[in-house]
Amino acid sequence: MPKTSARLLSLLSLLQARRDWPGALLAERLDISLRTVRRDVDRLRELGYPIVAFKGPDGGYRLDAGAELPPLLFDDEQAVALAVALQIATTAGAGIEEAAARALITVRQVMPARLRRRIDTLRITAVERPVTRPDRQVDSGVLMTLGAAVHAREVLRFDYAPVPRPGTNDEPAPSAPRRVEPHHLVTWGGRWYLVAWDLDREDWRTFRADRITPRTPTGPRFAPRELPGGDVAAFVSGRFQGHDGSGDQPCRGEVILDVPAGFVSRYTRDGFVEELGPNRCRLTLGSWSWPALAAAMGRFDADIEVVGPAELKDAFAHLARRYADAAGDASAPPAPIG
Repeated sequence: MPKTSARLLSLLSLLQARRDWPGALLAERLDISLRTVRRDVDRLRELGYPIVAFKGPDGGYRLDAGAELPPLLFDDEQAVALAVALQIATTAGAGIEEAAARALITVRQVMPARLRRRIDTLRITAVERPVTRPDRQVDSGVLMTLGAAVHAREVLRFDYAPVPRPGTNDEPAPSAPRRVEPHHLVTWGGRWYLVAWDLDREDWRTFRADRITPRTPTGPRFAPRELPGGDVAAFVSGRFQGHDGSGDQPCRGEVILDVPAGFVSRYTRDGFVEELGPNRCRLTLGSWSWPALAAAMGRFDADIEVVGPAELKDAFAHLARRYADAAGDASAPPAPIG
Protein backbone atom coordinates (compact mmCIF):
# COMPACT_ATOMS: atom_id res chain seq x y z
CA MET A 1 0.00 0.00 0.00
CA PRO A 2 1.41 3.46 -0.88
CA LYS A 3 2.62 5.40 2.12
CA THR A 4 0.10 8.23 1.63
CA SER A 5 -2.86 5.82 1.44
CA ALA A 6 -1.73 4.01 4.59
CA ARG A 7 -1.41 7.34 6.38
CA LEU A 8 -4.90 8.39 5.28
CA LEU A 9 -6.37 5.18 6.68
CA SER A 10 -4.53 5.74 9.97
CA LEU A 11 -5.83 9.32 10.12
CA LEU A 12 -9.38 8.15 9.43
CA SER A 13 -9.11 5.50 12.13
CA LEU A 14 -8.02 8.11 14.67
CA LEU A 15 -10.82 10.51 13.71
CA GLN A 16 -13.37 7.72 14.24
CA ALA A 17 -11.96 6.80 17.65
CA ARG A 18 -12.91 10.05 19.44
CA ARG A 19 -14.91 13.19 18.75
CA ASP A 20 -12.28 15.97 18.80
CA TRP A 21 -8.63 15.68 17.83
CA PRO A 22 -6.20 18.63 18.32
CA GLY A 23 -4.11 19.05 15.18
CA ALA A 24 -0.85 18.86 17.11
CA LEU A 25 -1.87 15.55 18.70
CA LEU A 26 -2.77 14.08 15.30
CA ALA A 27 0.59 15.14 13.94
CA GLU A 28 2.32 13.53 16.92
CA ARG A 29 0.40 10.26 16.66
CA LEU A 30 1.06 9.98 12.91
CA ASP A 31 4.62 11.31 13.14
CA ILE A 32 4.00 13.96 10.49
CA SER A 33 3.88 17.74 10.36
CA LEU A 34 0.82 19.94 10.91
CA ARG A 35 1.00 20.91 7.25
CA THR A 36 0.78 17.24 6.22
CA VAL A 37 -2.17 16.76 8.57
CA ARG A 38 -3.99 19.63 6.83
CA ARG A 39 -3.20 18.15 3.41
CA ASP A 40 -4.41 14.69 4.43
CA VAL A 41 -7.62 16.12 5.90
CA ASP A 42 -8.29 17.83 2.55
CA ARG A 43 -7.77 14.50 0.75
CA LEU A 44 -10.28 12.77 3.03
CA ARG A 45 -12.78 15.56 2.39
CA GLU A 46 -12.40 14.99 -1.36
CA LEU A 47 -13.28 11.32 -0.75
CA GLY A 48 -16.53 12.35 0.95
CA TYR A 49 -15.62 12.36 4.62
CA PRO A 50 -17.24 15.38 6.38
CA ILE A 51 -14.29 16.53 8.49
CA VAL A 52 -14.77 19.92 10.14
CA ALA A 53 -12.10 22.11 11.73
CA PHE A 54 -12.60 23.76 15.13
CA LYS A 55 -10.72 26.74 16.48
CA GLY A 56 -9.23 27.47 19.89
CA PRO A 57 -6.00 26.95 21.80
CA ASP A 58 -6.09 23.26 20.79
CA GLY A 59 -7.68 23.76 17.39
CA GLY A 60 -8.10 20.59 15.42
CA TYR A 61 -10.55 18.36 13.57
CA ARG A 62 -13.59 16.16 14.05
CA LEU A 63 -15.40 13.66 11.83
CA ASP A 64 -18.91 15.06 11.48
CA ALA A 65 -22.18 13.69 10.10
CA GLY A 66 -22.69 14.26 6.38
CA ALA A 67 -25.40 14.00 3.73
CA GLU A 68 -24.09 10.64 2.49
CA LEU A 69 -22.51 7.63 4.13
CA PRO A 70 -18.81 7.47 3.15
CA PRO A 71 -16.69 4.31 3.43
CA LEU A 72 -16.05 3.37 7.05
CA LEU A 73 -13.03 1.82 8.70
CA PHE A 74 -13.44 -0.91 11.32
CA ASP A 75 -10.94 -2.75 13.43
CA ASP A 76 -11.12 -6.55 13.63
CA GLU A 77 -13.42 -6.75 16.66
CA GLN A 78 -15.78 -4.08 15.29
CA ALA A 79 -16.03 -5.91 11.96
CA VAL A 80 -16.90 -9.20 13.65
CA ALA A 81 -19.42 -7.50 15.94
CA LEU A 82 -21.05 -5.80 12.95
CA ALA A 83 -21.37 -9.06 11.04
CA VAL A 84 -22.92 -10.84 14.03
CA ALA A 85 -25.35 -7.94 14.61
CA LEU A 86 -26.42 -8.04 10.95
CA GLN A 87 -27.11 -11.78 11.17
CA ILE A 88 -29.34 -11.15 14.19
CA ALA A 89 -31.02 -8.20 12.44
CA THR A 90 -32.25 -10.51 9.67
CA THR A 91 -34.58 -12.08 12.27
CA ALA A 92 -35.57 -8.90 14.14
CA GLY A 93 -39.04 -8.52 12.62
CA ALA A 94 -38.41 -4.81 12.06
CA GLY A 95 -38.91 -4.70 8.30
CA ILE A 96 -35.15 -4.48 7.67
CA GLU A 97 -34.43 -8.14 7.02
CA GLU A 98 -33.60 -7.77 3.31
CA ALA A 99 -31.46 -4.67 3.88
CA ALA A 100 -29.59 -6.41 6.73
CA ALA A 101 -28.91 -9.44 4.54
CA ARG A 102 -27.54 -7.23 1.75
CA ALA A 103 -25.41 -5.28 4.23
CA LEU A 104 -24.00 -8.53 5.61
CA ILE A 105 -22.97 -9.62 2.11
CA THR A 106 -21.29 -6.24 1.53
CA VAL A 107 -19.38 -6.37 4.81
CA ARG A 108 -18.28 -9.95 4.25
CA GLN A 109 -16.96 -9.20 0.75
CA VAL A 110 -14.52 -6.56 1.98
CA MET A 111 -13.35 -8.48 5.04
CA PRO A 112 -9.85 -9.92 5.18
CA ALA A 113 -9.77 -13.69 4.79
CA ARG A 114 -8.90 -14.23 8.46
CA LEU A 115 -12.04 -12.37 9.58
CA ARG A 116 -14.24 -13.94 6.93
CA ARG A 117 -13.31 -17.37 8.26
CA ARG A 118 -14.31 -16.30 11.79
CA ILE A 119 -17.69 -15.08 10.58
CA ASP A 120 -18.34 -18.15 8.42
CA THR A 121 -17.93 -20.40 11.46
CA LEU A 122 -20.83 -18.61 13.19
CA ARG A 123 -24.16 -19.41 11.58
CA ILE A 124 -27.24 -18.21 13.43
CA THR A 125 -30.50 -20.06 12.83
CA ALA A 126 -33.70 -18.35 13.93
CA VAL A 127 -36.22 -20.78 15.39
CA GLU A 128 -39.65 -19.20 15.34
CA ARG A 129 -42.00 -19.92 18.20
CA PRO A 130 -45.10 -21.89 17.14
CA VAL A 131 -48.11 -19.65 16.53
CA THR A 132 -51.62 -20.24 15.22
CA ARG A 133 -51.25 -17.36 12.77
CA PRO A 134 -48.16 -15.51 11.50
CA ASP A 135 -47.19 -12.24 13.14
CA ARG A 136 -47.74 -9.11 11.13
CA GLN A 137 -44.54 -7.54 9.83
CA VAL A 138 -43.59 -4.24 11.48
CA ASP A 139 -42.97 -1.44 9.02
CA SER A 140 -39.54 0.09 9.58
CA GLY A 141 -41.06 3.53 8.96
CA VAL A 142 -43.43 3.00 11.87
CA LEU A 143 -40.51 2.07 14.12
CA MET A 144 -38.67 5.22 13.06
CA THR A 145 -41.75 7.35 13.79
CA LEU A 146 -42.23 5.78 17.22
CA GLY A 147 -38.55 6.13 18.06
CA ALA A 148 -38.56 9.79 16.98
CA ALA A 149 -41.58 10.54 19.19
CA VAL A 150 -39.92 8.84 22.16
CA HIS A 151 -36.72 10.82 21.59
CA ALA A 152 -38.53 14.16 21.13
CA ARG A 153 -40.94 13.49 24.03
CA GLU A 154 -43.93 14.45 21.91
CA VAL A 155 -47.50 13.24 22.40
CA LEU A 156 -48.27 10.59 19.80
CA ARG A 157 -51.64 9.92 18.16
CA PHE A 158 -52.26 6.64 16.36
CA ASP A 159 -54.88 4.15 15.24
CA TYR A 160 -54.60 0.81 16.96
CA ALA A 161 -55.82 -2.20 15.00
CA PRO A 162 -58.09 -4.42 17.13
CA VAL A 163 -57.55 -8.16 17.32
CA PRO A 164 -60.25 -10.41 15.80
CA ARG A 165 -62.12 -12.56 18.32
CA PRO A 166 -60.86 -16.16 18.47
CA GLY A 167 -62.88 -18.55 16.32
CA THR A 168 -64.32 -15.83 14.07
CA ASN A 169 -63.33 -14.16 10.84
CA ASP A 170 -65.18 -10.96 11.64
CA GLU A 171 -63.16 -7.78 11.65
CA PRO A 172 -63.78 -5.90 14.93
CA ALA A 173 -64.95 -2.32 14.73
CA PRO A 174 -62.03 0.14 14.79
CA SER A 175 -61.49 1.96 18.05
CA ALA A 176 -61.00 5.69 18.55
CA PRO A 177 -57.47 7.03 17.97
CA ARG A 178 -55.19 6.65 20.97
CA ARG A 179 -53.31 9.57 22.55
CA VAL A 180 -50.20 8.61 24.48
CA GLU A 181 -46.96 9.90 25.92
CA PRO A 182 -44.42 7.49 24.34
CA HIS A 183 -41.61 6.48 26.68
CA HIS A 184 -39.82 3.39 25.35
CA LEU A 185 -39.64 1.29 22.18
CA VAL A 186 -38.74 -2.28 23.12
CA THR A 187 -38.52 -5.73 21.58
CA TRP A 188 -39.82 -8.80 23.43
CA GLY A 189 -40.20 -12.35 22.17
CA GLY A 190 -39.68 -11.41 18.52
CA ARG A 191 -42.19 -8.54 18.59
CA TRP A 192 -41.84 -4.77 18.95
CA TYR A 193 -43.79 -2.83 21.59
CA LEU A 194 -44.33 0.79 22.56
CA VAL A 195 -44.44 1.49 26.29
CA ALA A 196 -46.49 4.64 26.85
CA TRP A 197 -48.73 6.57 29.24
CA ASP A 198 -52.29 6.49 27.83
CA LEU A 199 -53.71 10.02 28.29
CA ASP A 200 -57.36 8.99 27.94
CA ARG A 201 -57.16 5.95 30.23
CA GLU A 202 -54.69 7.58 32.61
CA ASP A 203 -52.60 4.44 32.92
CA TRP A 204 -49.49 2.78 31.52
CA ARG A 205 -50.04 0.66 28.42
CA THR A 206 -47.93 -1.62 26.21
CA PHE A 207 -48.88 -1.46 22.51
CA ARG A 208 -47.81 -3.86 19.76
CA ALA A 209 -45.98 -1.87 17.11
CA ASP A 210 -47.34 -3.97 14.23
CA ARG A 211 -50.86 -2.81 15.13
CA ILE A 212 -49.96 0.89 15.29
CA THR A 213 -50.67 3.34 12.44
CA PRO A 214 -49.26 6.73 13.50
CA ARG A 215 -51.14 9.94 12.81
CA THR A 216 -49.47 13.23 11.96
CA PRO A 217 -48.60 15.69 13.20
CA THR A 218 -47.44 14.72 16.67
CA GLY A 219 -48.72 16.62 19.68
CA PRO A 220 -47.06 18.89 22.21
CA ARG A 221 -43.94 18.01 24.17
CA PHE A 222 -44.35 16.46 27.62
CA ALA A 223 -42.33 15.99 30.78
CA PRO A 224 -41.63 12.23 31.12
CA ARG A 225 -43.36 10.41 33.98
CA GLU A 226 -41.67 7.94 36.28
CA LEU A 227 -42.15 4.39 35.02
CA PRO A 228 -43.42 2.01 37.75
CA GLY A 229 -40.39 0.34 39.26
CA GLY A 230 -38.08 2.68 37.35
CA ASP A 231 -36.74 -0.03 35.02
CA VAL A 232 -38.24 -0.60 31.57
CA ALA A 233 -37.03 -4.22 31.32
CA ALA A 234 -38.61 -5.12 34.67
CA PHE A 235 -41.78 -3.26 33.73
CA VAL A 236 -42.24 -5.04 30.39
CA SER A 237 -41.34 -8.41 31.89
CA GLY A 238 -43.83 -7.79 34.68
CA ARG A 239 -46.62 -6.85 32.27
CA PHE A 240 -46.27 -10.17 30.49
CA GLN A 241 -46.15 -12.02 33.81
CA GLY A 242 -49.26 -10.33 35.16
CA HIS A 243 -48.05 -7.34 37.18
CA ASP A 244 -46.97 -3.74 36.60
CA GLY A 245 -43.23 -4.06 37.23
CA SER A 246 -43.50 -3.09 40.89
CA GLY A 247 -44.13 -6.70 41.91
CA ASP A 248 -47.87 -6.27 42.54
CA GLN A 249 -49.78 -9.03 40.72
CA PRO A 250 -53.57 -8.99 40.57
CA CYS A 251 -53.89 -12.65 41.60
CA ARG A 252 -51.73 -14.11 44.34
CA GLY A 253 -52.18 -17.25 46.38
CA GLU A 254 -50.60 -20.00 48.49
CA VAL A 255 -50.63 -23.77 48.20
CA ILE A 256 -48.87 -26.66 49.91
CA LEU A 257 -47.34 -29.20 47.54
CA ASP A 258 -46.26 -32.75 48.32
CA VAL A 259 -42.96 -32.34 46.48
CA PRO A 260 -39.45 -31.26 47.61
CA ALA A 261 -38.85 -27.51 47.85
CA GLY A 262 -35.64 -27.80 45.82
CA PHE A 263 -37.51 -29.23 42.85
CA VAL A 264 -40.19 -26.52 42.92
CA SER A 265 -37.58 -23.75 43.22
CA ARG A 266 -35.91 -24.85 40.01
CA TYR A 267 -39.07 -24.09 38.02
CA THR A 268 -40.33 -21.05 39.92
CA ARG A 269 -38.94 -17.70 38.79
CA ASP A 270 -41.15 -15.16 40.57
CA GLY A 271 -42.61 -17.08 43.48
CA PHE A 272 -41.56 -17.89 47.05
CA VAL A 273 -40.89 -21.49 48.07
CA GLU A 274 -40.72 -22.53 51.74
CA GLU A 275 -39.55 -25.99 52.79
CA LEU A 276 -41.97 -27.76 55.16
CA GLY A 277 -40.32 -31.19 55.16
CA PRO A 278 -38.29 -33.56 52.99
CA ASN A 279 -41.09 -33.90 50.42
CA ARG A 280 -43.39 -31.02 51.26
CA CYS A 281 -43.26 -27.26 50.63
CA ARG A 282 -45.33 -24.08 50.59
CA LEU A 283 -45.52 -22.15 47.30
CA THR A 284 -46.60 -18.50 47.13
CA LEU A 285 -47.08 -17.31 43.57
CA GLY A 286 -48.78 -14.58 41.54
CA SER A 287 -50.26 -14.38 38.07
CA TRP A 288 -52.50 -12.33 35.80
CA SER A 289 -55.63 -14.46 36.42
CA TRP A 290 -56.86 -17.03 38.94
CA PRO A 291 -57.17 -19.90 36.41
CA ALA A 292 -53.65 -19.14 35.14
CA LEU A 293 -52.36 -19.20 38.71
CA ALA A 294 -54.09 -22.51 39.44
CA ALA A 295 -52.67 -24.03 36.25
CA ALA A 296 -49.16 -22.84 37.13
CA MET A 297 -49.39 -24.38 40.59
CA GLY A 298 -50.80 -27.63 39.24
CA ARG A 299 -47.96 -28.28 36.81
CA PHE A 300 -45.80 -30.00 39.45
CA ASP A 301 -47.77 -33.29 39.32
CA ALA A 302 -48.22 -33.42 43.10
CA ASP A 303 -51.04 -33.40 45.64
CA ILE A 304 -52.14 -29.82 46.35
CA GLU A 305 -53.60 -28.22 49.46
CA VAL A 306 -54.93 -24.71 48.83
CA VAL A 307 -54.11 -22.32 51.67
CA GLY A 308 -55.94 -19.40 50.08
CA PRO A 309 -57.58 -17.26 49.01
CA ALA A 310 -61.05 -18.49 48.11
CA GLU A 311 -60.66 -17.27 44.51
CA LEU A 312 -57.80 -19.72 44.05
CA LYS A 313 -59.94 -22.62 45.30
CA ASP A 314 -62.69 -21.60 42.88
CA ALA A 315 -60.14 -21.51 40.04
CA PHE A 316 -59.00 -25.07 40.83
CA ALA A 317 -62.65 -26.20 40.83
CA HIS A 318 -63.20 -24.42 37.51
CA LEU A 319 -60.18 -26.13 35.93
CA ALA A 320 -61.21 -29.50 37.39
CA ARG A 321 -64.59 -29.27 35.64
CA ARG A 322 -62.94 -28.16 32.39
CA TYR A 323 -60.38 -30.99 32.50
CA ALA A 324 -63.07 -33.54 33.37
CA ASP A 325 -65.13 -32.41 30.39
CA ALA A 326 -62.05 -32.65 28.18
CA ALA A 327 -61.31 -36.17 29.41
CA GLY A 328 -64.92 -37.16 28.80
CA ASP A 329 -64.80 -35.85 25.22
CA ALA A 330 -61.55 -37.70 24.60
CA SER A 331 -63.07 -41.02 25.67
CA ALA A 332 -66.18 -40.63 23.52
CA PRO A 333 -66.35 -42.75 20.37
CA PRO A 334 -65.39 -40.89 17.20
CA ALA A 335 -68.19 -39.53 15.07
CA PRO A 336 -68.77 -41.30 11.72
CA ILE A 337 -67.19 -39.64 8.70
CA GLY A 338 -69.54 -38.42 5.98
